[in-house]
Amino acid sequence: MERQFKAAVFDLDGTLLDTSEGVKAAVRYTIEKFGFEPLGEERLDSFIGPPIQDSFAAAYGLKGQILQDIATVFRDRYKSADLLKAKPYEGIYDVFQSLLDNGIRPAVATYKRQDYASQILIHFGFDRYTDIMYGADHENKLKKKDIIEKALIDMGISKHSEAVMIGDSDNDAIGAADIGMRFIGVTYGFGFRNAADVDKFPNIGAAGSTAELRTLLMGGQYI
Repeated sequence: MERQFKAAVFDLDGTLLDTSEGVKAAVRYTIEKFGFEPLGEERLDSFIGPPIQDSFAAAYGLKGQILQDIATVFRDRYKSADLLKAKPYEGIYDVFQSLLDNGIRPAVATYKRQDYASQILIHFGFDRYTDIMYGADHENKLKKKDIIEKALIDMGISKHSEAVMIGDSDNDAIGAADIGMRFIGVTYGFGFRNAADVDKFPNIGAAGSTAELRTLLMGGQYI
């Protein structure tokens, strides 16, 4: 069957890498540094993926300049001590290789800040498959759709329906929908827990493992 898309753009946290250990360690450090009340594990899990300012604002009812101060402390700690406390999801490299073997260009668009998004992706060898790796700005001005669009521009994709976004959260689904891009939700990460969660947003499938994701991308009904 004729392939319907030319590019696949991936989220990072909860899609390519299990970054939970490092992110939560840096969040705990930041909470202690600012003297905030400790959070339980379930609430800490909600910090993985979204912009750090948004997570602290929701958890503690904060707004204004303090959120930028918090972001600076968190990011400095995360980059210097906790960034590489991550694990690639089993089989994710096979997904990337299959894309390349089938003429589909992969890229990464993440809410991680650009500098340490590049660092962690290169450390874990994703630069073997793509050099298109875009992250967030420190001030949290870029929305997910803006970051995705940067990747698509680099790949020369002007017709957004020719690309698919893969991610584990509503941020990824909304970012894809905002620019008319198709979406596959993964439920092995931190956001979506099951296919019903994914179905709250426009999508062309849900994957509970990297093997299922590869099937959707390579041999499913959408190719």
